[in-house]
Amino acid sequence: MNELHYVGSELELFAAVKNWKSYWSSQVRPYVSGDVLEVGAGIGSNTALLSPGTAGRWLCLEPDPKLCATLGEHLRGMGGAREYQAVCGTLLSVEPGDTFDTIVYIDVLEHIEDDAAELSGASQRLRPGGCLIVLSPAHQWLYTPFDAAIGHFRRYNRNSLRKISPPGLAIERIFYLDAVGIAASSVNRLFLRQSMPTAEQLQMWDRWMIPVSRFVDPMLMQRLGKSIVGVWRKPL
Repeated sequence: MNELHYVGSELELFAAVKNWKSYWSSQVRPYVSGDVLEVGAGIGSNTALLSPGTAGRWLCLEPDPKLCATLGEHLRGMGGAREYQAVCGTLLSVEPGDTFDTIVYIDVLEHIEDDAAELSGASQRLRPGGCLIVLSPAHQWLYTPFDAAIGHFRRYNRNSLRKISPPGLAIERIFYLDAVGIAASSVNRLFLRQSMPTAEQLQMWDRWMIPVSRFVDPMLMQRLGKSIVGVWRKPL
């Protein structure tokens, strides 16, 4: 077992941002299929958003024992034909030879110090034709005390994601989400320097900015945003 204790306290706070979760999951879900490995699943708030509900296996990894206990309770309430399982551990906890059609890192890779090695290990668990998906905060110039407080080593851009592309995988897409949200992040970076946003600030962003970003992002061809998505595929 590879136990770690999560230093962040934002999971419950961000669980309430319904518009943002609906938005990013709609962009990621088309690449999710078959048997799925979710690395750093937290309390399981993203699993239901991404799961297509079809038959298959969904293995959730979470190294924090307390979060994993909550995750296990959440997964037991998931319906449908899919088999859900929670394991307290990291990628190293997966049984040797166990492979998946999809591997996802949702707001997780930025917490891992050796991100390139992590993705390289994930690629070895990916079946031919399968997708490796990463959603992370974008732009190092937006790094704030909030990032530091919740254990982020870095933020990403297109170039930095390309540099850690796993060997043997081809880049399917790298794109940004939430162009309007950059304004809110910039204010915090330059003026507020908060280590944690308030619930009221998150609701304002989620209720008013995210709907505008959903309209604006396609117009900008998803070339600007405060979050970034990388999708890699393993050749057949």
